[in-house]
Amino acid sequence: MSTEADRVSAEGRDAPEQPAGPATPEQPFTPPPSAPLPQPEAPQPQAVQPQPPAAHPQALAAQPQALAAHPQAVQPQPQALHPQAIQPPPPQSFGLASVPPPRRPRGRAAAAAVCLALALAALGGAVAGSFADRGPDVPADVAAFNRIRELWHSEPVDTLFPPTLKGRGAGPGRSDRTWTRIAVAPDSGCTGAFDPLLAKALAPAGCARLLRATYTDATSTNVITVGLVFASAQPAGMRAVAERFERDDLASQPGFLPRPLAAANTPAAGFRDGQRASWTIEVLPDGPVVVYAVSGFADGRKISRPEPADKAMEPKRTSAVAQSGLGHEALGVADAVETRLRARIAAASPKDDR
Repeated sequence: MSTEADRVSAEGRDAPEQPAGPATPEQPFTPPPSAPLPQPEAPQPQAVQPQPPAAHPQALAAQPQALAAHPQAVQPQPQALHPQAIQPPPPQSFGLASVPPPRRPRGRAAAAAVCLALALAALGGAVAGSFADRGPDVPADVAAFNRIRELWHSEPVDTLFPPTLKGRGAGPGRSDRTWTRIAVAPDSGCTGAFDPLLAKALAPAGCARLLRATYTDATSTNVITVGLVFASAQPAGMRAVAERFERDDLASQPGFLPRPLAAANTPAAGFRDGQRASWTIEVLPDGPVVVYAVSGFADGRKISRPEPADKAMEPKRTSAVAQSGLGHEALGVADAVETRLRARIAAASPKDDR
């Protein structure tokens, strides 16, 4: 049975302060059971769909061991296997047509950019010009006629009428001929360039412009005027005129002669209507052009009965015109000029029209 003294003694043992000593380490704070700290929710796993390694290069880089362990399973695929991913951009459009960008040689980036800008500007002008000449409603033959008709002012005079013409086998006995240009007329209309009957026959073709030049042979004995009539008619009109000339043999009829181009202080100074000896006329059915030539003597002698070139060139013909070779001169010069003209027509034509 405890006594009061025992109780006091027990309280006395608890009351005195503890002697100083090493500090008791603090215990970590433990929240009361009734208020637990909120814990972050564990992330829910997401379903990962397998993707082609080439589309996810970062995933490949993050798993080097997997790559090393399975090199064949994750080999990146070349882009060539996915053509839709590397489709080129659509071609440049200039409003009238789609034109692919022009190819340019490799070079520095700045130079390439400048060249491309200049090329696109030039190409746009070319496309616009092409459609102005040959739009969706312009037939190909009409477009070709329009281009040919412009040659009279786009080609230099030395191209159409060169200072020297050569006719291989064009002379009597198939001898070679050489002619030298001695006069060139300014471009003009056709008024006064033909005898009235010839002017009337050519009227349906129209006359956009007339170019003329006069040549002489190597001995300055003969003179020849050659002309190019750039007609205003379209293909159907030119074909009708050509067919009539062929059907009625108009190029060989008396009174259907072109007139010469005289030039002072040259062998052709006296080359007038009365000096015309032989002539030839060709109406081109495939272009708006009439090619002609008329020849005569350089000494100014008069010819009472001119002869068309095809007749003057007949074998065993004994007329002065035939014996002098003036038929060969007219036809040879006309053929040489027509050949040069056709070469320029071919060069000016687009590739798809050749």
